[in-house]
Amino acid sequence: MLDGLFDLLDQGISTWGGWQYIVFIFFLVLGIYFLVKFCDIFVDSASAIAKKLHISPLIIGLTIVAIGTSCPELAVSVSNAISALKDGTTAEIAIGNVVGSNICNILLVLGFSCIFTPIVVKKSICKREYPFLLGITALLVILGCFFSFGGYPFGITRWEGIIFVLFIPLYIGFLIYNAKKHPEDQDEVEEINDMPMWKAIILTIIGAAGIAVGGEFVVYGAQHIAVNAAISIGLDRAMVEALVGLTIVAVGTSLPELVTSIVAAKKGQNELALGNVIGSNIFNTIFVLGISAVISPLGTTNGQLFIELLVMLASTIGVFIVAKTGKIGKKTGICLLATYACFVVYLIIRTIL
Repeated sequence: MLDGLFDLLDQGISTWGGWQYIVFIFFLVLGIYFLVKFCDIFVDSASAIAKKLHISPLIIGLTIVAIGTSCPELAVSVSNAISALKDGTTAEIAIGNVVGSNICNILLVLGFSCIFTPIVVKKSICKREYPFLLGITALLVILGCFFSFGGYPFGITRWEGIIFVLFIPLYIGFLIYNAKKHPEDQDEVEEINDMPMWKAIILTIIGAAGIAVGGEFVVYGAQHIAVNAAISIGLDRAMVEALVGLTIVAVGTSLPELVTSIVAAKKGQNELALGNVIGSNIFNTIFVLGISAVISPLGTTNGQLFIELLVMLASTIGVFIVAKTGKIGKKTGICLLATYACFVVYLIIRTIL
């Protein structure tokens, strides 16, 4: 969508030397801001339209709001997948963004939430929602590690993407069925803003467009930072792209979940944090990764995805084991944050060496 603009920009700054990084970082930061800001606009306006159509607030919360929090990841990954399809490559940032966001949600978002207030875990979460997340995560690891394609030892093919996409209606149906069968387990739905239909439609379009543009800005900034860094200091481009996708882009697209969880913690509603993370990771996998893989196969040229997938699976299982005790405390939060710090250090060392 913005290819022409980016081509002109590249020509204009090609002689700037190291100053190019200022432009790339600017677009990366601006893109993340667009994703967070326009995601809120899209969710609020889309929810208002659904309310006007007399759709249950609970259903709105389980579908539009839940999917809306994954829009930043979707915008970045789809933009990178389209770019990879045009270039005939694999979407390094797309798959790194999904896996990195899932790891970030489990270790960073939950970790910060537990630091504020211990999370009291509902038994229903460990019986229904969390097992679904474990199953989807395990499936991603199996498909990502044991079904290679086109010389890429680890990745997700189109047919694997289709499998994940098929889980979208199944999971939404499960949420709706579960909400109606166990209304006592559902969290209170936030009040939906009331606005004229024409205004809601316009804001929904603006929100969707802003998210799409933000995604392209993030991919442009991230890819160019990776490419120029690789050229400048003699590193492997794919490794640097994977590092950027797994860290900077992943944290940036996880900001909605991080902000939501911190705000909930300050309000004494810290039990919402675990539910937010579970829902976000499920939608990241079946919605974001699934759609992106259908557009273009997702993979890493150096096969480094294996460790990241194992970290994602291990952290998901570890939090589940702690959650089974009924409480995720401050000490666990510190351990989660320390684990994330070690993971990032490992990625940096691996890229440099």
